[in-house]
Amino acid sequence: MKLNNHKNILLVDDHDDHLSSNPDTPLRPDAFLMDDELKKELISKKFKEIMEILGLDLSDDSLRGTPDRVAKMYIDEIFSGLNPANKPSIALFDNKYQYKEMVLEKDINFYSHCEHHFVPIMGKAHVAYISNGQVIGLSKLNRIVQYFAKRPQVQERLTSQIGNELLSVLNSKDVAVVIEAKHLCVSMRGVKDDTSSTTTAFYSGAFMEESKRQEFLQLIKK
Repeated sequence: MKLNNHKNILLVDDHDDHLSSNPDTPLRPDAFLMDDELKKELISKKFKEIMEILGLDLSDDSLRGTPDRVAKMYIDEIFSGLNPANKPSIALFDNKYQYKEMVLEKDINFYSHCEHHFVPIMGKAHVAYISNGQVIGLSKLNRIVQYFAKRPQVQERLTSQIGNELLSVLNSKDVAVVIEAKHLCVSMRGVKDDTSSTTTAFYSGAFMEESKRQEFLQLIKK
């Protein structure tokens, strides 16, 4: 199902240049031809070179295993969302209770990484939908957020990817996503502003209506 009746809203309280016009994560066609173990081996070697260029002594007990640890962390954890094999499987259930109001899962904590500087983005996602005859397990909403967060990102793309994925898997046109996040590329470098934050939103279907959107936003604040 392809739906285009949605809109994205961006509220930015910082001044860093982090916009992207690409709605999909930029990946090469051969991105998954190499297996994970080989990727870890190569990343470890490259990261070791970076550490040596920085002047670090890798014979030190504390640093000796760092290249391998970083490689494992990249592939198995913080960038695991790049691999489609890690996409959460989604099962829908009949809406036997005939519940026709909004279902909201709020304050979903996530960690992502800015694709421009590879430093963390930390925030919360609020996700809501109205059933079109079927419902999804609540934990799956969290898993969808985490899957798209675990890759180099920009917040606008992350918001759209979560929203569009929910439109697809829920077979419902009524979806809302709001993300509030802090970007360490703003607070620890560049302008060094530790108080600003960024809010992005995705609204579709019934959430395009002011009354339903305000209901959603009020429930987030409670």
